[in-house]
Amino acid sequence: MKVEELRSKTQDQLSDDLAALKKEQFNLRFQKATGQLEKTARVKQVRKDIARIKTIAAEKAAAKKA
Repeated sequence: MKVEELRSKTQDQLSDDLAALKKEQFNLRFQKATGQLEKTARVKQVRKDIARIKTIAAEKAAAKKA
C-alpha cells in the first residue's frame, strides 16, 4: 500500500483496512505454522502495511485534536 493512498482515506476506511490486514496476518501465521505458507515475503509486507496504517491513523487523530 502506498502512503498517498492511505492519507486520502477516512478514519473508518483505515480501520477497515487495518482489520483486514490483521485477519490476513493471522491467516499467514497459521499457514506458516502448518507449513503451507508459499509467499514468505508477504508476512513482512503485511506487518509494514499495518504499521503504516497505524501511523497515519495516529497522525490524523493528532491533527483532529489540535
